[in-house]
Amino acid sequence: MRQIVLDTETTGLSTKNGDRIVEIGCVEIINRNITGKFFHSYCNPERLVGSVAMSITGITDQFLLDKPKFGEIVEDFLQFVGTSELVIHNASFDVEFINNELKLLNHSIADLSLEFKIIDTLALARKMHPGQRNNLDALCKRYNINNIDRELHGALKDANILAKLILKMTAGQINLDFNLSDNIKAIVKFGVKSEIKNIDKNHKLKIVYANQIEQQLHETYLLELLKL
Repeated sequence: MRQIVLDTETTGLSTKNGDRIVEIGCVEIINRNITGKFFHSYCNPERLVGSVAMSITGITDQFLLDKPKFGEIVEDFLQFVGTSELVIHNASFDVEFINNELKLLNHSIADLSLEFKIIDTLALARKMHPGQRNNLDALCKRYNINNIDRELHGALKDANILAKLILKMTAGQINLDFNLSDNIKAIVKFGVKSEIKNIDKNHKLKIVYANQIEQQLHETYLLELLKL
């Protein structure tokens, strides 16, 4: 399964006020592995960057003068995305801005949400952690994603962080309080097998156990996941 983790930076908070995209970043995940492939571009928004946005991103009007317009990179962006599932934090914001850019171009794609399956990690986090802060900084702290620099926001930077975050949020196999060695050993050697045995007593399911090599590969995968 291929997923594209996406983030944008903009001149401000509202397309109705004429705000535009100034940066777009995408990170590829295949079969729950971050591949290292990415798409990234700054965009000349053909308008001034708002002072608040500039203070958050560090992106200045002067910096954007020689950058391509969204229409010049849109096909490369869509080609990179392909037909993959999109993972976006607060998806309605980014989708609105991309849809606005597509509308300004009279593009054949009018609504990203009608063309792609989208996972909104903000909505997911609110279901998993109701009543708690669920912005990227809070979630990184909650899921022990360390060594991140968000003094200034950036689309590719935040897409990389979100890629690590979605893998931890949807891991399912591990206790995210992390007693690393004990948890992994229990899951690989006992947890799954014990639950299958209980199901088998009631439903007489055929049991296919993982062999030693498969168990070792699974343990290695979990260890790598916890390093994110």
